[in-house]
Amino acid sequence: MSTAAAPPGPSDAEALERCVARGGVAVFPADTVYGLACDPESPFAVERLYQLKRRAAGKPSAVMFFDLGVALDALPELGERTRQAMWRLLPGGLTLLLPNPAGRFPLACGPDRSVLGLRVPRVPWLGGMDRPVLQSSANRAGGGDARRLEQVPEPIRAAADLVIDGGELPGAPSAVVDLRRYEGDGSWSVVRQGAVGEDELRGALCARAV
Repeated sequence: MSTAAAPPGPSDAEALERCVARGGVAVFPADTVYGLACDPESPFAVERLYQLKRRAAGKPSAVMFFDLGVALDALPELGERTRQAMWRLLPGGLTLLLPNPAGRFPLACGPDRSVLGLRVPRVPWLGGMDRPVLQSSANRAGGGDARRLEQVPEPIRAAADLVIDGGELPGAPSAVVDLRRYEGDGSWSVVRQGAVGEDELRGALCARAV
């Protein structure tokens, strides 16, 4: 019988931040499944991450922040209606597709820089990390999501610069929600079902602004 992994702590957070700052690629436990992380501004690091996944070049990924306030500061163009919705939704198991008129984080956007995928997970041990990461699931493109570290393909684990074991995770990927038109008319849509259900989304996104 395998021994359960100890929960990640401050030393793991520091190791992840150092790895990303130096241009490395890390395997880490998010709030849903295991992910890969790298510097979203480093072409070399992003290329390595895509190669590890065998992901098509130019296919968009998400930028993950570990504090919602830091994420909102980095995206000053977002309107007040969208920002209020984000406070109601995040942190959590969601990827939000947001308008990106300034073309921020272009390496994560793919060919359409007017839209940005954003994640703010509920991962307490990373709550003090101010640096965002480009994040994608720790699997081969098209493969199953990894709920446990041993489900991450061995070649990915072997090639990564840092591997953090967080034990068994919930296993449902993040729900993907399109908020690109939310500021204007309040409309939204679920692009991919996932860890957050539609009833919860409706409760947050149909709430009256205060």
